[in-house]
Amino acid sequence: MTSREIVHTSLAFAGPPRIPYGMGGGFPCDLRGVSRKPAPNSRARPWTNLGAYWEMTDECGNTWRRLEDVTKGEVHHGVIEDGWHLLDSYEFPKTDGPQLYEEAKARTEEYHREGFFVLGHVGWPFNTARYMRRMEVFLADVAAEPERVRDLLQRIADILEVEIHRLADCGVDGIMSGEDWGTQDRLLVHPDTFRKLFLPCFRQLCGAAHSRGLSVWFHSCGHVTEVLEDWAQAGINVCQFDQPELHGIDYLAEHFGGRLHFWSPVDIQKTLQTRDPLRIERAAREYVEKLGSFGGGFIAGYYGSNEALGLDPKYQEIACRAFMKYGDPAPPRRG
Repeated sequence: MTSREIVHTSLAFAGPPRIPYGMGGGFPCDLRGVSRKPAPNSRARPWTNLGAYWEMTDECGNTWRRLEDVTKGEVHHGVIEDGWHLLDSYEFPKTDGPQLYEEAKARTEEYHREGFFVLGHVGWPFNTARYMRRMEVFLADVAAEPERVRDLLQRIADILEVEIHRLADCGVDGIMSGEDWGTQDRLLVHPDTFRKLFLPCFRQLCGAAHSRGLSVWFHSCGHVTEVLEDWAQAGINVCQFDQPELHGIDYLAEHFGGRLHFWSPVDIQKTLQTRDPLRIERAAREYVEKLGSFGGGFIAGYYGSNEALGLDPKYQEIACRAFMKYGDPAPPRRG
């Protein structure tokens, strides 16, 4: 089987010859990604070192800052942070032009010839909205002005739905997005609030992707256990977690085995940080054998910044070798 066939077979829980690989650091990866070109009215400016901090402006016009050149940083000032009235005259990035997707289409065709599974990268409403208003302000909006929040989310979702269809026209196999929805012990908003304000966007965008035969891959950090069932029912197919042990591997297997895939490195906080080779290998084996034992369900991952973790790459190398050792051949299917 090609890489693309292995991933598709796993997503169908149909027993691929090995687990899919989504690793880095020189280890195998069955996946490739493509994105549209910047919008013609993009406000983006690159990261610039201003001495005490780095600063950049994103496509929407939000100003970001960070203290060094390793981490992603955070929005320092949102483009409509100073008042909702700014939304009345705000011009969203124009992302519907087919010409913005020509390169993505060519790259997708190239990757398919090489046998890879291709993900088209797209935004998601919560992230876009919270950047535009800045996180602290937006979370207050959720409580105080839910109708304004709902309107902003819908405007963004409608734009992203068109982007999903453009990526489908490029021939991608799935879409990749993500939003960090949790702290270490809870969701950023009450689960009922999530379901009222945000879940409709998940349903809309997952529905658009599925209508074109695309799987939906979604990254999130933090404790999002309370809404995983909502995500599954909305149409998320793959959850990319860097801290899968935050939810409990047994819990994920028991409640979502055969329904969701989990794409993860060995947990970047609870296990990799122990720097214990035996514990790291045991964790990798547990993920494969518990999450991947439904004819599919687990995708081997790799955290992209060892520097941010403060770890020697050798610890992720232990994990990746273990993923390959125990995931090829894949464990027998349950039931």
